[in-house]
Amino acid sequence: MRTVVSSKGQLVLPAELRRVDNIEPGQHFSVERRDAGMYLLTRINPTPNAGFVDWLRSCPESDWFQSIPSESTDSL
Repeated sequence: MRTVVSSKGQLVLPAELRRVDNIEPGQHFSVERRDAGMYLLTRINPTPNAGFVDWLRSCPESDWFQSIPSESTDSL
């Protein structure tokens, strides 16, 4: 498959590839230069709870959620 780099440096993945690999808008990728003209594009899977703490803190009720310090198991 072929694609074109836009004037903004954006690269469009063909629809067939996006469909086969379930690629959706907003997903993140890393790009690694392997050699002159050769690049590796890898999808970055977010951690399962990414954004959860921010979501809890966005509660409109003040002080509803407070972080607690992590306890070490060294003292057990």
